[in-house]
Amino acid sequence: MNRPDTIAEGGESYKNNSNFWAHVLATIAVGMWGYSFVSTKVLLENGLGPTQIYIFRFIIAYIIVLCISHKRLFSRSFADEFLFFLCGLLSGSLYFIAENNALEYTLATNVALLTSLSPLITVLLVACIYRNEKISSGTWIGTGIAIVGVACVVFNSSTDVQIRPLGDFLSLLAALSWSVYSLILKKLNAVYDVWFITRKTFFYGLLTALPFLILGDAGGVNPFSVLSRPAVWGNLLFLGLGASTAAFLIWGNTVKRLGAITANNYMYLQPVVTLVVSALILNERVNFVGITGIVLILGGLWLGDYLTRHNFGARD
Repeated sequence: MNRPDTIAEGGESYKNNSNFWAHVLATIAVGMWGYSFVSTKVLLENGLGPTQIYIFRFIIAYIIVLCISHKRLFSRSFADEFLFFLCGLLSGSLYFIAENNALEYTLATNVALLTSLSPLITVLLVACIYRNEKISSGTWIGTGIAIVGVACVVFNSSTDVQIRPLGDFLSLLAALSWSVYSLILKKLNAVYDVWFITRKTFFYGLLTALPFLILGDAGGVNPFSVLSRPAVWGNLLFLGLGASTAAFLIWGNTVKRLGAITANNYMYLQPVVTLVVSALILNERVNFVGITGIVLILGGLWLGDYLTRHNFGARD
């Protein structure tokens, strides 16, 4: 017969091990999203438009998820169906199309910095909406250090930051939409499995992208004329299978296990991955400021998690 304390220790050990793998998987998901900036840049250079890229990648992802999750068509209520619609709009068409189009109206430096504010926006939203997910001083300290690191990574390639209202507004809109999506995902995770959530999100993401395609991004090259290029179909497959299907499934589980605040803090790693991959593949320069930024981001994430686990500044 097991002793109660042995059972408790075993449960705590299982929880810690489960959370460890949730952190690992979160890193993998954000790593794929960081790499996706390079893939998207390659596709844009081959003539595809921002909305065309988004629709191609999510058609691939939706077909894959639909083959696995297809028995249940609708959610339990109209209210939940509306939440899935919001997930598709916020994390799909609105986020990606706003982010990609922002690059046409403002500096890439501005876009990278402003979209990286998503974790901070999430913390602020949770503080206003939820009372059961406490925000400790440790979380604020780690977040502040990571934000400084993000700025260093962004300024690695340029210190020319200018105010360009439309592009900057689109960047902030993308960051806000991802934060709200994470909070809605937290609610849906309590009722539905991650496959169903991902399938519904992809469906409504594609559906809400059609007006953008018709009104603003139908021009450019005929997408089918460039699909035979290895650089095009190879990057589309990565975006569809990796950065969309696998990453979104992983992210759903991550938010469920770690909570919206802890999960979204990993988004600070996205510019780090983009910086490293750009240096390796696109031969972009990495200087001391960029390296300092990487250290600050990783240090901020670790310190915030360490202080939180040791109840530093925890609120009652």
